[in-house]
Amino acid sequence: MAARELSKQPTNAGAVDSPYSRIRPIFADHLGVARSKYLPIAAAGHGTKHCMTLFAQHFDKQMTPGSPHSGFLTGLPDVEATYNVADARPGWDPGVGVVVADLYFDGQLVPNAPRTVLRRAIEAWEKLGFTPMVGIELEAYLLEPNGTGGWKAIETPGGMTYGVGPFVDPHGILDDIMAMAVHCGYPLESVNSEYDVPQFELTLRYGEAMTAVDNVFLFKQMAQEIARKRGLHLTFLGKPFAHLSGSGLHVNFSLNDRKGKNAFNSARGAHGLADVARFSIGGLLEHHEGITAICAPTVNAYKRLKPGTLAGVWANWGLDHRNATVRVPKERDAGTRIEYRLPDGSANPYLATAAVLQAALLGFQGRIEPPAIEDGDAFETANTERMTPPNLGAACDALEADDVFVEAFGREAVEVHLSIKRDEWRKFNEAVTDWELNYYMSTL
Repeated sequence: MAARELSKQPTNAGAVDSPYSRIRPIFADHLGVARSKYLPIAAAGHGTKHCMTLFAQHFDKQMTPGSPHSGFLTGLPDVEATYNVADARPGWDPGVGVVVADLYFDGQLVPNAPRTVLRRAIEAWEKLGFTPMVGIELEAYLLEPNGTGGWKAIETPGGMTYGVGPFVDPHGILDDIMAMAVHCGYPLESVNSEYDVPQFELTLRYGEAMTAVDNVFLFKQMAQEIARKRGLHLTFLGKPFAHLSGSGLHVNFSLNDRKGKNAFNSARGAHGLADVARFSIGGLLEHHEGITAICAPTVNAYKRLKPGTLAGVWANWGLDHRNATVRVPKERDAGTRIEYRLPDGSANPYLATAAVLQAALLGFQGRIEPPAIEDGDAFETANTERMTPPNLGAACDALEADDVFVEAFGREAVEVHLSIKRDEWRKFNEAVTDWELNYYMSTL
């Protein structure tokens, strides 16, 4: 269903002749966590409700009472998860149909719901005659129990970069995930081990932005649930191991014009790029510091964002350059695209993609020229002094200060994000870690 068709709340359709015994309406919350219910098929057409105050919840399940737009202090009201049963697709459990829901309150889309935020970004480009196209690359580590209640990397002796099969996946989890992706209709493009085995890259094919991000969201949930059924954990945490590579969520995007052609491509433009592509790069780099808090939303994410980590640290761009935050791959014509490499593996795919599209749009609307192209190695230094903020607290400050981006992205969504993430930063700074105890206790 196109973005503009859901500006008015639809009525949930009945469950006539459904091939499923139950339906699982599912949506991403502010943290990117999947929220859902099982509904017997006979009741699925009535829709379902969830407490609005889930938008005040943290990863530790605690609530921030003053979190805005959560209804915490106004009776904890419900939001409606709205969908069409006919849109349900095969799930990863027998007899279960899965459908992505939109959230409504008093007949209006919830403005801070991540899918609404992305919908707004898509519609902003559509009003100018462009259709955003998105493809996302995921990175994740496969873990097994460590015997003390935690997790460790699975054993992969002989595993190498760009590997497949038992040397990198002795449990066969990737085989199960790929088979289920086919069953569910998630358009996987490639799967392989990354630099540090057992890290894997899982790439989904390009498509219209909302469909592409829905696929990524559902695919991630499916893959994690398959791993858990086997006693393993597939983690998208940005930096689960200090001595190994971090995991990102790379957002590749382009725009189709009204004729369905790639608007980023231009035979006459420098480097084969049209003005809209060049200005989009300018916008992404203009708002580099501000959008970091959206794209790197955890305390842990800033352990990945260090020079020399190929992680999108610098406010720079380059041609097929993996130490550039904005990388322009070699493909041209229909394949011309921008790869945005800053987002952390923990990023909410709806919010990260919306941030990329809105920052790019601001660049196009303001005709913002990008800085000089990156022509160095950019491992320790780049041809810019601008970097991502050093931690989550500083990133929140940078986001709040970027008023132009805040207005474009959606002030309600930013207010929810800052409320939760500043509390998360406070908790981290107040915590006493094992490292501190191990490092100091025996001497001091």
